[in-house]
Amino acid sequence: MRTLLMLPIVAAALTVFGPTRTPAVPAPLPIQDVRLADGRALEIVGDLGTARTVVVLVPGVDTTAANFDRGLGGVQRRAPVWQAHQLADAVAARGGTGVAVVAWLGYHPPHGVGLDAAREDLAAAGAAALREFVARLPGERIVVVGHSYGSTVMGLAAHGLDPRVTDLVALGSPGLGVARAADLHTAAHVWAGTAANDWTRRIPGLRLVGAGHGAHPYDPAFGASSVPVGGVDGHDGYFAAGTASLGFLSEIVLGDTAQRL
Repeated sequence: MRTLLMLPIVAAALTVFGPTRTPAVPAPLPIQDVRLADGRALEIVGDLGTARTVVVLVPGVDTTAANFDRGLGGVQRRAPVWQAHQLADAVAARGGTGVAVVAWLGYHPPHGVGLDAAREDLAAAGAAALREFVARLPGERIVVVGHSYGSTVMGLAAHGLDPRVTDLVALGSPGLGVARAADLHTAAHVWAGTAANDWTRRIPGLRLVGAGHGAHPYDPAFGASSVPVGGVDGHDGYFAAGTASLGFLSEIVLGDTAQRL
């Protein structure tokens, strides 16, 4: 009887802990504006055909084709399409040309902050899809920006991304799946920023037998360069007008960060 009573506990432990179990990698997204019935989506801001620099935004938990344009819960700042336009406008305001921003939802994020969000199974499938997508992009230079669980996808993809990727930016990140930036095994420059009142700061910075996402990338000990977050409010404010993060993202896109290093 005691053994039988222990079975639910053991089953729950195996659900949370254990090696990453990668789901099937989603079929490649077409490189065009699209909203798919399976929940995936893509939006291109700018002329991808003439762009020299392409930025790929990778969103996180609870993002679907249904809220891709309007934002989760109807909150605009959560919408990847709005974020892409905000960044494109910030780049243009600095006189930047030859830039296209792509909001990419080419994977199936976790629904809610539950067991799937605590593990990296969906992130691993997303990482494979991200590598495939980035390899098909035009342009001379690519910048990848991961927000929330999207940064975990980016982190797991890092070592296999196209060599044209020069910068990886983690915003409001629960972790990149590693203990330090060097463990990403990428030649790209790694940046990270998390607002003081972003709830992801309360997530333990560890990775244990398949659960958790590693050290907080905003921690100086991680080894990433810092993204300033002045004016950012909460977990979803990194693309808001007037924030230090949005201004600095435009500098990264334009390659104007030398004075910050």
